[in-house]
Amino acid sequence: MRTTVLNKNMPMPKLTLLATTLFLAPNLHADENIGVGGQPIAGSEVIFDGSRDMLDAKWTYWKGPRFSSSLPIKWKIVDDPVADGTVMMTDDPAAAGGKYGTSDIVTKRKYRDFRLHIEFLVAKKRGNSGVYLQNRYEIQVLDGDKTSHGMAAVINESKSPYEAYNGTGKWNAYDIMFRAARFQDGKRTEKAMVTMYFNGKKVHSNVQISQVWGGPNSGIDGGNDGGRGITDVPGGLKLQNEGHDVRYRNIWIQELELTEADTDF
Repeated sequence: MRTTVLNKNMPMPKLTLLATTLFLAPNLHADENIGVGGQPIAGSEVIFDGSRDMLDAKWTYWKGPRFSSSLPIKWKIVDDPVADGTVMMTDDPAAAGGKYGTSDIVTKRKYRDFRLHIEFLVAKKRGNSGVYLQNRYEIQVLDGDKTSHGMAAVINESKSPYEAYNGTGKWNAYDIMFRAARFQDGKRTEKAMVTMYFNGKKVHSNVQISQVWGGPNSGIDGGNDGGRGITDVPGGLKLQNEGHDVRYRNIWIQELELTEADTDF
């Protein structure tokens, strides 16, 4: 493995440890860094802690071809509907009616390979948003959709692991290891690749991503050769606003250099 995941779990009594070993579902990952409430690993950067100050300091709008909002970011900081603390809410009038690309936010920092933890809550049925790796590749957030365009799918590249979804009004967590596309002499030689846990269950393993889906309004390279013209430039983490009440919290990221075409963790 190219990177080490630190596990800070406290020692447990032998009987408790045995019970955990026997009854833990085979695809669940017993790790305090993975799943809802996942703690940042050593060497990672917290990029959203629930505060307005961090939202403004580390994020901005993606000024794509459909952008129609303006700084400061109009997304609201609201009380966590489930726990203590505050979270961000995808609430910007520019996106009313589902106009994606009008007011998406993106990190000011750009990334190549990384490990990401992000938590989201869909407030109402059919709530829609999206987590974009490198502002290119969407991991879908869409309540009620179990297709390859649905919840937790590597959009149009994998099936939706809908069975791992906690449902509306509850927090969910994506833990993602991402390796950017590789290039030689300006041509893509290796596709982007992702492994993902959804609420502690491994749902995607080394899924290759062939293109950017959604057209020029979706993100970087979406307008290049129908999304197939991937370029060798890093991109930020983007969150999509489609005029639905979706909330985010506890976002951290660790920059990596994955020399091998393997994202398993």
